[in-house]
Amino acid sequence: MDPIQPPVENYANPKTCFFHVLFKAGALAFYILSTLFFNSFVIIFVVTVLLAALDFWVVKNVSGRILVGLRWWNEINDLGESVWKFESLDQESLARMNKKDSWLFWWTLYLAAAAWIVLGIFSLIRIEPDYCLIVGVCLTLGIANIVGFTKCRKDAKKQFQQFATQTIASRVSSTIQSAFSVV
Repeated sequence: MDPIQPPVENYANPKTCFFHVLFKAGALAFYILSTLFFNSFVIIFVVTVLLAALDFWVVKNVSGRILVGLRWWNEINDLGESVWKFESLDQESLARMNKKDSWLFWWTLYLAAAAWIVLGIFSLIRIEPDYCLIVGVCLTLGIANIVGFTKCRKDAKKQFQQFATQTIASRVSSTIQSAFSVV
């Protein structure tokens, strides 16, 4: 090993990364290859949507928390309004997250949605509204995760900025107070 070269960073959570990619790839592969093996739209719909739903759940509840330290959910309050809830690790822990894990998380999230968009365009070109329905459901699940995690990441950054501002303000205030208390 060359002592000048930095060590290559490996995935910190390879099993989580594997399952993060598995259900996305599984849903896409099944949808693409299913017409070769099945003649029933119902089977194709059920299995593809089931794989996409498993992917949604794994990303939202497992891989998002482990790979990027974020978690989101949406609740309906007493007034019937939709309220987004976010959880994130503290900034120090977020800064220590593995860069390869984070890269894989975000890129596969966006690439899978892009793949579903391309498949939707092909379904429109072939004038297959049934298959557009499958793509629509899968794309909706993928975009929901993209929106949820993007909002969560922005909320985590905003919380860090508020914390930093409060910390600086309290330090300045205590410095000023200690300077006047000496006099």
